[in-house]
Amino acid sequence: MTPRVKICCISSIEEARLAIRHGASALGLVAEMPSGPGVIDDGLIAEIAARIPPPVASFLLTSRTDADAIAEHVRNCRTSTVQLVDAVAPAVYTRLRRELPSLKIVQVIHVIDDDSVAEARALAKTVDALLLDSGNPALQVKELGGTGRVHDWSLSRRIVEEADCPVFLAGGLRSDNVAAAIREVAPFGLDLCSSVRTDNKLDTEKLRAFFDSVNAA
Repeated sequence: MTPRVKICCISSIEEARLAIRHGASALGLVAEMPSGPGVIDDGLIAEIAARIPPPVASFLLTSRTDADAIAEHVRNCRTSTVQLVDAVAPAVYTRLRRELPSLKIVQVIHVIDDDSVAEARALAKTVDALLLDSGNPALQVKELGGTGRVHDWSLSRRIVEEADCPVFLAGGLRSDNVAAAIREVAPFGLDLCSSVRTDNKLDTEKLRAFFDSVNAA
């Protein structure tokens, strides 16, 4: 099965349309973060999300960890999916399910070591999907995504095999390595941002090259 592709760091309605034309199944809209690219304000996120046609999913990337704050963020931005880029307490998932029953919840796992595999396995039945990225939440200024780094795909493969939910792979994916990523990890979906951009804008040729590589793989 060809993996779904999520294009992240969408910054305008025009970028959303461009990504969809090239085959994106989901679009990532990045809210306030401690670090990383693509941040836009909540008003623009809501404006773009309102123009994304079904069945393309709209992902709100939030660094909030409190259930009330996350729920408020989603209500303000009106996306179909929330991508939790930081760890949250177990009760947060329960609260979000109760207050926003139609919301899809995607939890980011920053793949570092065997503990990351255990974390993913434990959360798999709680969320709708996992997204494996290359951040480092332990730093003084947290890295919660958008690093452009490739992590250890052997750990990601273990998560795909052991986690009972769809898994997206992120972190340094490019047209020249995505075929290897698909072979080695076999993810449900792929997530990328900087590798299909030039001067921080979506690049038609880079998008085409990436989707050609995915389809060929």
